[in-house]
Amino acid sequence: MDRLEELRQNRIEKTKFLRERGLSPYPQSTGRTHTIEEALQDFSDLAEKEKEVILVGRLRAVREHGKITFVVIEDQTGDIQGFFAKDSLGENDYGFFLDNFDVGDFIEIRGVLFETKRGEKTIKAADYTMLSKSIRPLPEKWHGIQSIEERYRKRYLDLIFNKEQKESFERRSMIIREIRKFLESEGFLEVETPVLQPIYGGTSATPFKTHHKTLDTDLYLRIAPELYLKRLLVGGWEKVFEFARCFRNEGIDRSHNPEFTLLEFYWAFADYKDMMKLTENMINAVVKNVFGDEEISYKDSTLNFKTPFKRVEFAEIIRKETGIDIKEMNEEGLMREAKKMGIDVAPGSKKAKICDEIFKKKCRENIIQPTFVIHHPVGFQPLAKRREDDNDQLATFQAYIAGWEVVNAFSELNNPLEQRERFEEQEKMLKEGFEEAQRMDEDFLEALEYGMPPAAGFGMGVDRLTAILTDSHSLREILLFPAMKRKDDNE
Repeated sequence: MDRLEELRQNRIEKTKFLRERGLSPYPQSTGRTHTIEEALQDFSDLAEKEKEVILVGRLRAVREHGKITFVVIEDQTGDIQGFFAKDSLGENDYGFFLDNFDVGDFIEIRGVLFETKRGEKTIKAADYTMLSKSIRPLPEKWHGIQSIEERYRKRYLDLIFNKEQKESFERRSMIIREIRKFLESEGFLEVETPVLQPIYGGTSATPFKTHHKTLDTDLYLRIAPELYLKRLLVGGWEKVFEFARCFRNEGIDRSHNPEFTLLEFYWAFADYKDMMKLTENMINAVVKNVFGDEEISYKDSTLNFKTPFKRVEFAEIIRKETGIDIKEMNEEGLMREAKKMGIDVAPGSKKAKICDEIFKKKCRENIIQPTFVIHHPVGFQPLAKRREDDNDQLATFQAYIAGWEVVNAFSELNNPLEQRERFEEQEKMLKEGFEEAQRMDEDFLEALEYGMPPAAGFGMGVDRLTAILTDSHSLREILLFPAMKRKDDNE
């Protein structure tokens, strides 16, 4: 029997002993009166009045010194020292604690607060209760684990030992809360749309497919909520948003996870220029409200979110970084240039897709400060309107920060006849081998034929923005449970 299994069996025996004594190792309730944070905030008053409190938390340390023992307990709000004395507890209860309680257990301590000679705020135990007996001992040197993947696989341990990582997840919640507050203050209505869809659409991506037994029909996990949200514009709402859990059957890397959170919102009677202003104001407000400043650190850079954000033309940034003039070059020429640069382009890709691949490989990483890349070539977004003053370009923008694509937005195409032509072109590309082509959606086209107002649409990767704002270098660091290959049961 190895050491870990020996410790585990020892703790199992302790749970049996507790039950034999008529004590549950897993009681249903607790008499908690204060969180640890509350107790520390009111410490002077509680200690002066010798008011009894009941604190709960995980036992993080035990230091025995003969007739007294110091412990540390921790709840979500903080930690505090506990003081166990044989004289006040009695020899039996004092010994019972030492014999049956271990680091990792959740316990309840009833007592009064006092300050030690060293100035440590402490609770003196008059009584104690087991709340949850831990069977498996906590790792002693969690930070020394060689494989960072173990932190992701066992996130619960990561949260126990890595306070900075825990704070990043709390920041994520704050970021989402601030986004929601901003949109609601601008008059947007939060809605929910289907996750299971008969036709996947709204962007170019490979979906996950499933089958519904009762309906006897194939369904897809949504790759985006866009087409359903735009149906709501047809229905009369002018401002709608959704924090949508989306799924794309694609590669995994530092900026991609097959399951992710996408914020989309749609604004009737607005265009992409209006949306750019709203976007920069929203991101600026989130940064200031969460961090108290317009500047934050990311890697070795200082990111400045002061508005307005920089705006650069898509064609111009490619010309600047590669020397290629995409306006003057045809599809075949662009494909040759891409191959010269070692860029793989999917079979069946058209000019706009090739341009996008060149941009991703040669331009994106160089955009550090918050920047809007505007006016992509026709074919880039099958759901976007053309510019009125340049029929070869779309009324689009993408926001880049620290080399990450964070936002994709545009003036929405609301001409049902042109939208049908765009879908037909996508279906043709699918037959030619482009697996990420968007599909013909007759129900959506029917909705458009009833009339959709001019509108601007917005999509943002919440996980990517969170990674940047928490100085995280991979989505795995800000996803509680990132997708990972299953370990062999024998490993």
